[in-house]
Amino acid sequence: MRRELSSWWSPHLDRSMEIVSYGHFGQAILLFPSAAADYLEYERFHLIEAIAPYINAGRVKVYSINSINSESWLNDKLHGRQKIVRHMQYNNYIVDEVVPFIHRDCDGLTSIITAGVSLGAFHAANTLFRRPDVFDGVIAMSGIYDLKSYSKGYFDEDCYFNSPMDYMANMNDPYWLRHLQSKHHIMFLSGRGNYEDPDASVAMGNILTAKGIPHEVDLWGWEWTHDWPTWRAMLPNVIARRF
Repeated sequence: MRRELSSWWSPHLDRSMEIVSYGHFGQAILLFPSAAADYLEYERFHLIEAIAPYINAGRVKVYSINSINSESWLNDKLHGRQKIVRHMQYNNYIVDEVVPFIHRDCDGLTSIITAGVSLGAFHAANTLFRRPDVFDGVIAMSGIYDLKSYSKGYFDEDCYFNSPMDYMANMNDPYWLRHLQSKHHIMFLSGRGNYEDPDASVAMGNILTAKGIPHEVDLWGWEWTHDWPTWRAMLPNVIARRF
């Protein structure tokens, strides 16, 4: 398997940001780490190994990036306003820096599906819903999609426009709805076991249904908990069925 590490100084984040790519060909999947983890988290916890057959077969080409959650929502020393400002800088880094990198690495414009587990699922979903003109789908596993779950009481206009449960419920702009209604790979998965919140995926699905946006909500059984064995089973399952 091709495995290539890259990094650059991000002007949006004013720090060095790393990215790792796996594979040569296939549907591009952009992985967002969970919690305060880094770009190699999915490799350390053997999720890359779990999807290696699909990478090696050229069905998917995978990219994993760093998080800055420890500089925003997971940093209790910061005021809520500082957290959302850093979060929006991360949004800009994704669109203005990571997306062009992926296009260059794929030798031209390519379809990109966002993906992630836990807090990474939130970022993956928010990234797609904010910019469906740039991204083509999402695989969100075991996430919560209401930013108020992380903002600890702070909620301004910028928080609203980064909280999918809020802004998607009120999404009526025909331009953005047309983009989202044309997508074929919007997927929310959750187990029902310990520390999972399947209701969060159901609630997100209900909003998408009301907006006429095609999607899949896939709830697994009580034996599937909020942990890596669940996600190592979920992602290969999605790739096998979809790509």
